[in-house]
Amino acid sequence: MTGSQTEPLAARMRPRSIDEVVGQEHILGEGKLLRRVIEADRLTNIILYGPPGCGKTTLAEVIAKSTKRNFVRLSGVVSGVADIRTICTRARNELGGEGTILFIDEIHRFNKSQQDVLLPYVEDGTVVLIGATTHNPNFFINTPLTSRSLVFELHGLSSEQTAKLLERALEDKERGYGKLPSVFDADAKEFLSTICDGDARHALTALEIAMRSTPPDEKGVIHLTLDVIQECVQRKMVRYDKKEDGHYDTISAFIKSIRGSDPDAAVYWLGKMLTAGEDPRFIARRLVISASEDIGNADPRGLTVAVAAMQACEFVGMPECAINLSQATTYLASAPKSNASCMAISEAMADVESGAVQPVPEHLKNKHVKAIGSAKVTEYKYPHNFANHFVKQEYLNVPKQYYRPTDQGYEATIQKRLAFFQGKLT
Repeated sequence: MTGSQTEPLAARMRPRSIDEVVGQEHILGEGKLLRRVIEADRLTNIILYGPPGCGKTTLAEVIAKSTKRNFVRLSGVVSGVADIRTICTRARNELGGEGTILFIDEIHRFNKSQQDVLLPYVEDGTVVLIGATTHNPNFFINTPLTSRSLVFELHGLSSEQTAKLLERALEDKERGYGKLPSVFDADAKEFLSTICDGDARHALTALEIAMRSTPPDEKGVIHLTLDVIQECVQRKMVRYDKKEDGHYDTISAFIKSIRGSDPDAAVYWLGKMLTAGEDPRFIARRLVISASEDIGNADPRGLTVAVAAMQACEFVGMPECAINLSQATTYLASAPKSNASCMAISEAMADVESGAVQPVPEHLKNKHVKAIGSAKVTEYKYPHNFANHFVKQEYLNVPKQYYRPTDQGYEATIQKRLAFFQGKLT
């Protein structure tokens, strides 16, 4: 093993140029802003924000290799105010020279006071700041710093992109395992590419463990099977194809369990999807739909809970957001059910699409046209000026009933209120 190979595989396989970077085409594709500023060495202050293993430090390394400026690294975990002052003072003394780029990994670990120390040096251009964080900059980085920086959000790698990195590591004879004969079974590669949830470092570390711990066969070939990879990541494969029936059947069972008011079944299907590596944001979106489609006004809080879970998934991420999804799932499954709102919009849209579209009654229009010879326009009655904040008047030229509230949960209250307004209750 060479000296460089004593480094972890993930460190050895770090891209050496922007063309070797996998993923992040939305900011690194041809003509995209970040690619342009890196290639032109015209960097301004940058905050790189994204999940672990998506390439934040990798981009910093690419910049370090491409820039002619001094490139200094700090870590938010082990560095402090003294380190910041030392580097920035040295950079100020060297102003007029090549300039200094200060890269701070995990910048969110700096508290407010530590971040404030950076501000004057960033503001006057003593250093160009590149900060990397897994936490939302709007919450964890001081506003004066973010307002003076370009914030780029990086995405977790897709399973296809992760597989490409794994293949590159096995083929690279200089930094990877290209000199060792190996076979990587397709199902093992697919499993590892999926289970690491877009984290390239996690995937390459698991591959390294597999290559170092698996003895070669009688022909000297290291055979990476599904069992070997499962043992290395300490996770078992769940048969769940995101693009085929396993995906659609499971999400269908999940939603139908919520609709059927079975929280135990619903949370089981949730657990299966999360264990298999399903995108939690996809699940959250389906919960938001279910909250209106299957619960509706029987429990209006259901939509609030579902939207909060969706926001929590973006803010927290896996694995912790599984708790938020479980809370929303069990709440919706246990809530009273009504599809009245769903049926109402379906019927209304069907009427609009199949029949003549009703014109807006004159008294409901934003502005009334008073043409010579026109009929007298019925005046709009302002409901708040009447008892119970209600007054009878036409809101459709041809009245139709679309919303039929049930007697479930809060909708029972709505049902009584509408009946009162319609004169059916006194």
